[in-house]
Amino acid sequence: MTQTLSAGSPAVPTSPPSRSAGRGLTAGAVVAGPLFLGAGVVQGLTRDGFDFGRHALSQLALGEAGWTQTVNFLIAGALLLAGAAGLRRVLGGGAGGTWGPALVGVFGASFWAAAAFPADAGAGFPAGAPDAAVMSGHGFAHMLAGMVGYLSLCAAFVVLARPLAARGHRGWAVASRLVPVAVLAGFTASATSVLAFTAGAGLGLMWLTAVAARLATVPADSWGLSSGSRRARGA
Repeated sequence: MTQTLSAGSPAVPTSPPSRSAGRGLTAGAVVAGPLFLGAGVVQGLTRDGFDFGRHALSQLALGEAGWTQTVNFLIAGALLLAGAAGLRRVLGGGAGGTWGPALVGVFGASFWAAAAFPADAGAGFPAGAPDAAVMSGHGFAHMLAGMVGYLSLCAAFVVLARPLAARGHRGWAVASRLVPVAVLAGFTASATSVLAFTAGAGLGLMWLTAVAARLATVPADSWGLSSGSRRARGA
């Protein structure tokens, strides 16, 4: 961290170039979730035969217009990987600065795997496609990618609770430890409710948006200096 000094004025912290660039990259993790979910909802509302109560967003990658959802997966994966790199710079060598971004990166890579290995048809979608009697190889790979990706995301939330707490955001830290429970509960209920699965996946993406934005807004060193300044003033 560098400081700018002027006569008669206190030191003003400025962010190193690498950390400023990190905040720019972290924007990828901020926008990935809303963009992916927004594109999925638009497709789900406009694709013939798609029913949010019966079909997962992954199935939008099937059929003639499926390339749109495939591109959606690829873009989201790229944004998440950029966001992981940004979080690593923002957190530096502080708490959660290694494993948190690495786990977010695994989550991002899982979107690329999901794009490469589409889900199986089922429950009447795409329209006219028969249900798969047994899970195909690419369907299993898709499911495995999603499982590994979201387990990594849940682990990332627990790890990132540490830097949140270190910045004084203790409520956020507690929530970051509780959100994985809700995400996994949605996945567990997927056998009986596709909507529960979609809600769990969506919650994970949107919480990542919130956490990434919060961590990128207040770097650790700036927060520490401002806290010290408040204590020195008796605040």
